[in-house]
Amino acid sequence: MRTVAEAWQAGRERLTALGVEEAAITAEVLLRHALDLTRTQFHVAWNQPVPDEARTRYLGYVGERARGRPLAYIVGHREFMGLDFLVDERVLIPRPETEVLVEVVLELVRGTTSPAVADVGTGSGAIAVSVAVLRPDAAVVATDLSVAALEVARANASRHAVAERVTFLAGDLLDPVIGAGWRLDALVCNPPYVAPEAAAGLPREIREFEPALAVVAPGCCESIHARLVDAAPGALRPGGWLVLEVAAGQAPRVVELIQQRAGYEAVQVRRDGLGWDRVVAARWLNE
Repeated sequence: MRTVAEAWQAGRERLTALGVEEAAITAEVLLRHALDLTRTQFHVAWNQPVPDEARTRYLGYVGERARGRPLAYIVGHREFMGLDFLVDERVLIPRPETEVLVEVVLELVRGTTSPAVADVGTGSGAIAVSVAVLRPDAAVVATDLSVAALEVARANASRHAVAERVTFLAGDLLDPVIGAGWRLDALVCNPPYVAPEAAAGLPREIREFEPALAVVAPGCCESIHARLVDAAPGALRPGGWLVLEVAAGQAPRVVELIQQRAGYEAVQVRRDGLGWDRVVAARWLNE
């Protein structure tokens, strides 16, 4: 492991032997993090020696990944909507499939001047901050039951220079939004949707490292969806949109929940980039 190339190869081989997916790119990301290099700098340094301190850091990172700790937590950040977000064990790691949630919200409020948008259960703030960055005229409120998660979200809002346009409130789902008197053009949420009885079957890196509060739904898979469908009218303006992420196979049940609640119209289901039903949206008309 004298050179960058040798260190990368050794890390890749260890991760491959342990069954880590995408071992080659994982080894590269960890080594770049240890050396504090961009990808271009990394390849330029391919045959250069690895300093002892960087080698020690790299071996530590490889060991953490081998034990199941997610790559995003090791390097401390994750890209979402083309933006770089700080992440750690206090928050769920933003997933690429959730980007369609942001895209749908932005589409639905496209014709609205200075829209008011709420991100319920904001976690890292990825959704709220992305909306604020991509719609500079939007007023955004982000809630979370976890005060620790809100600390991360606030840091990300500052990181992307939107802290003055995102209001962070601690509390359960919509309670702080309604309590503060917000009237919304869109309410977006990526809720926990894993049933408690299925939690033990989750991949190790999710089960042991990501916050259960953001992953496991209390009671049943759609319990949070159901609460939001019932509570959203207390915060939405007439014509405002409820936009929810769903797991694979969950869309029909969430659509049914919405249709059972009088006052919604224009119910629609949107797919993610892999072709899975990922978002259910509905417009609130009136009681």
